[in-house]
Amino acid sequence: MNNEGTMKTFMKGTVLLTLAGFIVKLLSAVYRVPFQNMVGDQGFYIYQQVYPFIGIFAAWTSYGFAVAVSKVLADAPEADQGGILRVAFSFITAVSLLIFGSLYFGAVRLAGWMGDPLLAPLLEAGAFAVLLMPVLAVLKGLFQSRNDMAPVAYAQVAEQAARVAVILIGTWIVVSNGFSLYAAGQTAMFGAAAGALAGAFLLLVFFRKRQLRFPRVSALKKWPVIKALMAISLGVSMSSLILLFFQLADSFTIFRLLTENGMGRMAAMEQKGVYDRGQPLVQFGLLIASSLALAIVPLVAHMAKKQGGSSAEVYAQLAFRISFLFAVAASAGLSFVMPYVNEMLFETRDGSAALIIFSWQIVWMSLILVIAAMLHGLGKVKVPALLLAGGLALKVIFNVLLVPLWGVAGAALAGNIGLAVIVSGLFWYFKRVWPIRFAPPRYYGWIFLASAAMGVVVTGWALFADMVLFDAFSSRMQALSTALTAVALGAAVFMALIAKSRIITEKQWYIMPFGRKIAGLQLWIRKQKR
Repeated sequence: MNNEGTMKTFMKGTVLLTLAGFIVKLLSAVYRVPFQNMVGDQGFYIYQQVYPFIGIFAAWTSYGFAVAVSKVLADAPEADQGGILRVAFSFITAVSLLIFGSLYFGAVRLAGWMGDPLLAPLLEAGAFAVLLMPVLAVLKGLFQSRNDMAPVAYAQVAEQAARVAVILIGTWIVVSNGFSLYAAGQTAMFGAAAGALAGAFLLLVFFRKRQLRFPRVSALKKWPVIKALMAISLGVSMSSLILLFFQLADSFTIFRLLTENGMGRMAAMEQKGVYDRGQPLVQFGLLIASSLALAIVPLVAHMAKKQGGSSAEVYAQLAFRISFLFAVAASAGLSFVMPYVNEMLFETRDGSAALIIFSWQIVWMSLILVIAAMLHGLGKVKVPALLLAGGLALKVIFNVLLVPLWGVAGAALAGNIGLAVIVSGLFWYFKRVWPIRFAPPRYYGWIFLASAAMGVVVTGWALFADMVLFDAFSSRMQALSTALTAVALGAAVFMALIAKSRIITEKQWYIMPFGRKIAGLQLWIRKQKR
């Protein structure tokens, strides 16, 4: 079978999950914009301080632990599957109760460590979402192990849709009735519990509809199952969790450091809220870069086993090139239009310099996601985990060093330093495990040239549009018009040069999931250039 056919056959069962994952990521990035518009920078700070506590556990259980359950079930005899499910459910329930207790009963202490005791009720509200994670994780893993992806995909979308709906509608009700911003944040945290409830309910409906039954097994050894579940789940989810861990580090350091170095509490809250505007921008920038590239990462491990690595090398190179291409385009594009995008989305241009620095995390995160996932596919987990932990430690250290000097811009720089060190270590380790060349110098040269050309055109157009073309508009409408036209023009210039260079061929685009349209666009652009 040729590579294109293998690709289509192998990815057939995961296309629905890929699409669902894209929708979930899109909703996760988008909802923060209207939320910030309703509560302002201070309210955004309140929410973002607490969100990582729930987000980390939710991501590990509903993604990493679900994948682990799926793999352990798929590798086990059918007679053992009932026992494995019971062990998995009992274990994750125990962990969930431990996390719930730590968050609910330790809320006052955790809020004190963050420097804001009023955050305690938000931690207590968010803790309830943790109680539903065992159902989500185990049932997702069960359906995935049977290659029944529809329930998992629908549950993911329902979970996120319910969460976003409760956050936005609840926040609007609370704010419009004059309650405090902390009450709005507490309502938003209940959104996590509502989303988990919606996802769990839908999975239970599918479970009952499928009428699944398993024999009872009493002789199953629990520890090997638990050990396998932990090893797989941490290996799978660690790279996806790194941005959330960086947010958690920011929750414990930025506000405290700003206030300890003489900034007033209200001003420090607003500065942290401005800094947190970078989170949805980075998430949105990662949408294309990660979704397109990570869709083919499982194929790398598959081809390495089946065909001695020759075809796997082609897919590994393609995953890297696609990811890096869109990551640089997103980071560079945001850098050139940041003041306009900042005002368009968040009402003011405050903190644009810090957000430009922050936006370059898209490049590092894209590379981490792809390289760590490929290493996991090759069975290499420990070293990447150590590198990620080391990068997190560097983030904390440089926050402490740079925030007192440069405020939130220092925190953004600290994030880039930590992620860049992780990427460097992953590159070094990957080359030792699998000494392939990801791309020739020509590839990087064309990306630099396309980015530079985009920068010249976008900067010139944005200045003209902002000062002349849309000068009669209101300030925010002016920013909206300038940003949208500049983004469209920049994307056209960038893609035209990439199409001309053919650093990624039409055939390579075509075998990517959802890549046909891009291949067609590249062919059309090249025809216009002739």
